[in-house]
Amino acid sequence: MSEAPVLVDAHHHVWDLDIRPQSWLDEPGHEPLRRSFGTDDLRTAATRPIAGRRLECTVLVQCVASVEETREFLALADGDPLVGAVVGWADLTSPAIGDVLDALRAGPGGTYLRALRHLVQGESDATWLQRPSVERGLRAVAERGLGYDLLIRDDQFPQAIRLAERLPGLPLVLDHAGKPPIVRRDLADWERGVRRLAAHPHVRCKVSGLITEADHEKWTVDDIRAGVGGPAGGPSARTG
Repeated sequence: MSEAPVLVDAHHHVWDLDIRPQSWLDEPGHEPLRRSFGTDDLRTAATRPIAGRRLECTVLVQCVASVEETREFLALADGDPLVGAVVGWADLTSPAIGDVLDALRAGPGGTYLRALRHLVQGESDATWLQRPSVERGLRAVAERGLGYDLLIRDDQFPQAIRLAERLPGLPLVLDHAGKPPIVRRDLADWERGVRRLAAHPHVRCKVSGLITEADHEKWTVDDIRAGVGGPAGGPSARTG
């Protein structure tokens, strides 16, 4: 019998609450997640094929704004074959961003660093991605052949689109399909944003976390289908 085709989990989080608190877990509805999670938790949960595919490896994604967490994740990737790549964090606004990236790549597991991410969804500045200091940092990311994960709300698409226009050499990945506002039942603006962003060939989309903006008590499979319909169904949208 042939072996099941492989699956790469493109968005995987781990955290150890004894080492680093996760303040977002204090929000209502996150009670089941208020414990530490490691790679063995996923390894145990994925002992059987998922949608007919065998889990091969994951992309470990930063949780908090901490270079130290990124170092820990890279070291974890260096010793655990389940982790195939790391999306880390570094202060894009720092004049030393290039040196920080070089040090991360030269350290243990540094070859696993593939991209950076910042929680832009928590920034109130509607032009945060256009700040000169941020753009300078993102250019340093691109110069090192790394990518950038976009974690944005649906009302932040304009600044993400401007970023894609200004930095065509920076690979961009839209996390959680741009967080469709399922709870509002009006996805028109979100879908327009996804399609405009998808028009840029250096942008990819992760179909993940689709219920983050849904009613966590009442969401349905049809809600998820609505969130997938835009990015996955559009003629110029790409996932991967």
